[in-house]
Amino acid sequence: MAATAPATQRAELDVYRFDPEKESAPRYQSYQLDLAPHTPVLTALLRIRTELDPTLTLRYSCRSAICGSCAMVINSKSRLACQTPVGPELARHGKIVIDPMRNQPVLRDLVVEMSPFWGRYRKLEPHLIPDPEHPMPEGVATSMTPVQLERFKETPRCIACGACYSACPMVEADPAFPGPMALAKLYRFVVDPRDGATKRRLTSVQPGGLWLCLRCHLCTEACPKDVRPSERIMDLKEMALAAQGGTENGSRHALGFKENIRERGVLNEFKLVRQTYGLGEMLAQVPYGLKVYRKKPETLRSPKPIEGRDEVEKIYEALDDTEGA
Repeated sequence: MAATAPATQRAELDVYRFDPEKESAPRYQSYQLDLAPHTPVLTALLRIRTELDPTLTLRYSCRSAICGSCAMVINSKSRLACQTPVGPELARHGKIVIDPMRNQPVLRDLVVEMSPFWGRYRKLEPHLIPDPEHPMPEGVATSMTPVQLERFKETPRCIACGACYSACPMVEADPAFPGPMALAKLYRFVVDPRDGATKRRLTSVQPGGLWLCLRCHLCTEACPKDVRPSERIMDLKEMALAAQGGTENGSRHALGFKENIRERGVLNEFKLVRQTYGLGEMLAQVPYGLKVYRKKPETLRSPKPIEGRDEVEKIYEALDDTEGA
C-alpha cells in the first residue's frame, strides 16, 4: 500500500526584518510552523503575524494573484507569495528564506517603496498619445480588429507587481534602464493602432535604455502572468532598428554582430568593436584594447571561415525572407 503524504510538515521560515527608523541594519528572524505542502507562502506569513509575531509587516490584498501586492523574494526568486506553495520550496531548499523585493528601498520588513519602479514607468508615457494629424473622433469608440489585438501579445496580462523589476540586474546597475515592465508596456502602446507616437516612442527609448537589456530573461522567469517582458524588449529592438537603424552603440552592436557572423560564420571580435564604436571612439579605448590584447592576442586576428559556411548563409537567407514577408 502506497504511503500517503503527510497532511502537514514542520516548516522553517527565515524572514527579513528591518525597521529603518529603529534599526541600523537588517536581520533575519526564524519562525516554525506546521503547514500543509500546498499552503501559499503568503498564508504562512499571515499565520506568523496572527499567531506568533504581530509586528511583522507585509503588503497583500487579493490573495489570488490578481493585484500583485504580495511580490517578494522567496528563496532568491522574485515571485508572488500568494502563488508560491511551501511544499516545493521546502523540498528543494529545506527551509524558506523570505526577503523584500530588490532594487527598491525597504520601508519596513517586506514592504518596499515602489516610487522608483513607477517613476521609470511613467517616463515612457504609458498612455495613448493621439496623432494630431488624425485625431480620434471625440466621444466615439475606436474599435480594433482581432488581428490588431493579437499584436499586443501577452502585455495586457501585466498586473504591475514589480517582480520583473526586482529580478532585473540591469535595473540595479544603471538608472537609465527603464525596467522590464515599463518596456513591455511601451511595446503595448507602440503596436496600438490608435497611438500616434510610435516613431517618437521608439527613437526616444533607443539611445541607451532599450539596449541596456542583458537578455538574461530573469524578468520572464519572474513574471507570474507569463507576460514575457524579455521577448517584448527584443521585439522593441527590432522595431527600433527598422525605424531608425544603428544610431548608437547598442543598435550598431546588434547590426554589426549580424553582419559579422554572416561574413565568416564566426565572430571577428576586433571588427565588431570597430562596427560598434566607430574609429574615433575605438581609438579612445586603445589603452583598454592593449590590455585585452596581452591577455587574448587572437582578438586582433581575422578568423578563418568555418567549414559549412554555406549552411550559415542559408540561415541568413531564410531570415531575410521572413523579415521581408
